[in-house]
This record gives sequence, C-alpha cells and structure tokens, in this order.
Amino acid sequence: MTENLLLAFGLTLFAGLATGIGSVLAFFTSHTNTKFLSVTLGFSAGVMIYVSMIEIFAKAKVALVDALGVGLGNWLTVGGFFGGMLLIASIDKFIPKQGNPHELKTVEDMHAPGSKGSQPDLLKMGTFTALAIGIHNFPEGIATFTSALQDPALGIAIAVAIAIHNIPEGIAVSVPVYFATGDKKRAFKLSFLSGLSEPIGALVAYLFLMPFLNDIMFGIIFAAVAGIMVFISLDELLPAAKRYDEAHLSIYGLIGGMAVMALSLLLFI
Repeated sequence: MTENLLLAFGLTLFAGLATGIGSVLAFFTSHTNTKFLSVTLGFSAGVMIYVSMIEIFAKAKVALVDALGVGLGNWLTVGGFFGGMLLIASIDKFIPKQGNPHELKTVEDMHAPGSKGSQPDLLKMGTFTALAIGIHNFPEGIATFTSALQDPALGIAIAVAIAIHNIPEGIAVSVPVYFATGDKKRAFKLSFLSGLSEPIGALVAYLFLMPFLNDIMFGIIFAAVAGIMVFISLDELLPAAKRYDEAHLSIYGLIGGMAVMALSLLLFI
C-alpha cells in the first residue's frame, strides 16, 4: 500500500484543483456548453454510483465480514454506508444558503452586462460559496485518497468523477467574485483555493486514519465512502445535470458512466 501513497495524494490534488478549470472556462470562453456539462455530470454520477454499489461497498463488506463475522460485519457495513450519507448530508445542512455551491452558474453570467466591482453582496456570496465548497470537498478528499491507496485503478476513476463535478463549482465561485470585484485573479484564486480542501482531507486521512488502518477500519471507511459518493450523485450531480439540460442527456451520461466503469473493472479482473 505504501507504493500507492504518492499516487493517492496526486489524484486527490488533481480532483480538488479541478475547481480552477471552472474559473478558466468562465474567463476564456463566452458560451457554456450546457449539453456537454449535462452529459459529463451524468457520466460522473454513473461512475460514482456504480463503483460505490458494485465495488466499494462489496470490498467493505468482505473486509468487515472476514474480521467480525457475517452478522456483525454486515450490520457494520450498512451502518458505515448510511453513516457516510449522514455525514455529507449534515455538512450540506449547515452550509449557509447564500454560499450554496450547487447554485447553477454559467459562463454567460460572467459576461452579462452591468458594472463590475460595485456589488459587495456578490463578493460575500462568492466568498461563502468558496468556503462552502471547501468544507464540502473535505470528505471527498478522504474518499479519493483512501480509494486510491487501496486500489489505484479505483482511485483514478473516482478522482476523474470528482474532478468533473468540481468544474461547475469553480464557475459558481468565479462568477459572483468577478462581478463584485472585476478582478479575474482574485476570482481564480478563491476558486483554486476552495479545491485545496480535498488534498487537505487526504493529509488528514494519512495522519489520523493510517496509523489505525486495519481490516475493520478499512471496511468502515470504505462503506462510508460508498455512502458519501452515492449521496453526492443523487443530491448534487444528477440534479445539476438536469438543470443544465432538460432532455435525457444526463441519464444517457449516467448509463455511459456506469458502462465505462463496469468495463474498466472487468478489464482489471
């Protein structure tokens, strides 16, 4: 597992800093390809749901059943799964509404008419959004890191899925901050920094969870990771994909993500 450490950190950093890609898109393009975002967000949800229910949950169950027996192992797996959901739902609940990172923003908002640098409420909203995304991405960093540490192929799939879903979040930070300040550098910096919480989550996992990582701890963490990713997919990715495009593109993306994930898992058997 030690040889996967650098890869796990690198993948977590890549996933987190994808918020900066959202900023770059907002600054250097004049049109949001909503159909593309709808498909890719659906694809990301498909990857997360499939890999969580088919691979991660199953690995957690095997580890806990082997360590604790059939009865307790199964109960603890289910408890960890719903515990992960409860954790991410609690984080969502305590994030201020004015900093909701899932409020839909497009590149067109960046270029809308109106004076820049004269809207302090927008600066507050953008700052809150950056903070909210930072808090929200922390457990995602733990999820990416622990998955990559256990199985690099699994970690790559999760990192890519999380990176895709971080792109619209980068736009959500950049648009209000740029409107409030007229400063692209400041907007990019806030967007970029909001993604750093994911590698910080990885560092916390390494410092505080790794010393206690045995089969039981691994099983509980993996079960919770599965719950976190299913919740993110159902609560964030699919609704956002639907809002970007009213057609069935998000569902096609979802099915495509599941199929690609299934194929990649079969190839690595």
